[in-house]
Amino acid sequence: MPWYVWLLAAAVLGAAEFFTLTLVLGLLSGAALVTAVVAGVGVGALGQAVAFAVTAAAGLVLVRPLALRLLAQQPLIREGSDALVGKRAEVVQEVTATHGLIKLAGEEWSARALDESLVIPAGALVDVMEIEGATAIVYPRELLP
Repeated sequence: MPWYVWLLAAAVLGAAEFFTLTLVLGLLSGAALVTAVVAGVGVGALGQAVAFAVTAAAGLVLVRPLALRLLAQQPLIREGSDALVGKRAEVVQEVTATHGLIKLAGEEWSARALDESLVIPAGALVDVMEIEGATAIVYPRELLP
């Protein structure tokens, strides 16, 4: 097969990968690209088939599982309100199950207690357990007597 047929196959497979995002067609596109180079050097049809098979197998067996594992990992950097979860805050206005106010990262946030039975007094330190919209769900650092 001439090299430009492999190059065309690589382009078609690459375009198909763009729409499917399976990582399979993209790796086959890379294998077709390698085979186009092999064909361009003048290797015969059997050598081209071997080059395609070896490159495709290496991609599917070695590269794809690694890429899928990396894509499945959570990002190391939390942004926005997610970055505030786990931070310490100070209660500005008493926090109950329905309302309250805390100072978090230099700003005042509406807050409510994680445990509905708790009433957290002003001045107490709390941990932010989660953020729901513009409300911080908090739990006291130390339960006061």
